[in-house]
Amino acid sequence: MSSSPGPGRATLHLAEHTHTYGLSLSGLAVRGTTMLLAPDEGAALVALTSHGEDDWHDPVELPLSDLVDLPGDAEDEVDVEGIDVTGSWVWVTGSHSAKRKKVKSGTPPEKVAKRLRKVSAEEPRRLLARLPLGADGRPGPGGLRLPTDRRGLFGVLADDEHLAPFLGIPGKDNGFDVEGLAAISDERVLLGLRGPVLRGWAVVLELTLREGDDELELRDVRKHFLDLGGLGVRDLVRDGDDLLILAGPTMVLSRPARVLRIRGGAQGLPEAVAREDVETVVELETGEGEDHPEAIAVLGPGSLLVLHDSPAAWRLGEHSVTGDVLQGVDVGRA
Repeated sequence: MSSSPGPGRATLHLAEHTHTYGLSLSGLAVRGTTMLLAPDEGAALVALTSHGEDDWHDPVELPLSDLVDLPGDAEDEVDVEGIDVTGSWVWVTGSHSAKRKKVKSGTPPEKVAKRLRKVSAEEPRRLLARLPLGADGRPGPGGLRLPTDRRGLFGVLADDEHLAPFLGIPGKDNGFDVEGLAAISDERVLLGLRGPVLRGWAVVLELTLREGDDELELRDVRKHFLDLGGLGVRDLVRDGDDLLILAGPTMVLSRPARVLRIRGGAQGLPEAVAREDVETVVELETGEGEDHPEAIAVLGPGSLLVLHDSPAAWRLGEHSVTGDVLQGVDVGRA
């Protein structure tokens, strides 16, 4: 285990896209010299090109509505939380979560209860799509997605004995909230849930899908329960045969955050993974109310990139955001 090595820095230059989507990033995938990012707002991906692992430039906006038939309207927020690249495909998932109205700083006390009553179902967030991977390392048009009706993930889980009670609860209230994706093959993906955490056990869903005429078809859903010490999943990354998990609080808390490893987890997870079978790779620093580790990617042997939700002011340029590059970490296995 490594404990918070002094991080290097990686600067991501997003140019004019920052005006539309802001600088808080929730999804990340790196393949070769191409980085795919999911801004926390809107309905688009952004592709960057490496100028060295600490410098990423040449932003290209990729509206999801140009790549796949979205649920809802093209301008609706999808809340993309997970991206992965495998074979000839780019996989993308939304959070699937309901949303409670945020109480902004300075809200008069007499208005707090009224704001907290407002919960919306947010169907556009129920996106799980497989997009063709182009020669340039970016997703192209012609993608397929899972339907959002009874044939989709919510339909299958509607009567699930563990998860059904949480489907309508907002993510930040320990409700159903997808925050990590690891693609195992062209037809199998793992979805890591930030919530619910059930009596301290996090949940990873294993979905088996197949390609239909004009959509993805869900063939099977398996549940895996992971003892992550009471934390939920914030991101999933394959590392050779192993599965890396970025773990953090389910509720609106600042810490702890850590990267964990399940050996052989990318090849197959048991129904339950005990705490002694989860290795801590590195403890991550967090800020108070800011700088929450939100996405990770392996850049190479011993090198891990960490991006943050609600990044601290010092990380923000006019059109750029800075992440941490941890060196000497036990990642980057063949």
